[in-house]
Amino acid sequence: MATSYDYAPLFRSSIGFDRVFNLLENAQRARSVSDWPPYDIVKTGDDSYRIAIAVAGFSREDLDITFQSNLLTVTGRKQDAPAEGYLHRGIASRPFEHRFELADHVRVDSADLNNGLLSIGLVREIPEEMKPRKISIVSAPALGKLESPAQIEGQKAA
Repeated sequence: MATSYDYAPLFRSSIGFDRVFNLLENAQRARSVSDWPPYDIVKTGDDSYRIAIAVAGFSREDLDITFQSNLLTVTGRKQDAPAEGYLHRGIASRPFEHRFELADHVRVDSADLNNGLLSIGLVREIPEEMKPRKISIVSAPALGKLESPAQIEGQKAA
């Protein structure tokens, strides 16, 4: 049984969090989508991640990886093989699509298909202007020592 949440009260009392609410709503909708083929999401470092998808039987030509506007989409469409000769067909080859919402400044770094696992490397690169920076403190005249207009004029003349 899927539970649906109403985010309307949060929209009324917050500003600038639209993307967060959209992510939550999309995550609720995506839950009903099939989890086939299975996948893992692994944090491999402070700012790096890897998605591994089990795509046994799919070749590089059968897979498509697309990244647009913080949305990573992985699709697989296998060419139809003749069903002749099969006594049992247990290896699924149906088409699939997985969507992953990525945070800001996360980009796809690499993709590799090896031993039936599609590995997608992700890295978070924070722009220089958004990184924390040290702010220097400048000394200012003490509040108790107010200078007279004559002293200020004398400093300007010098």
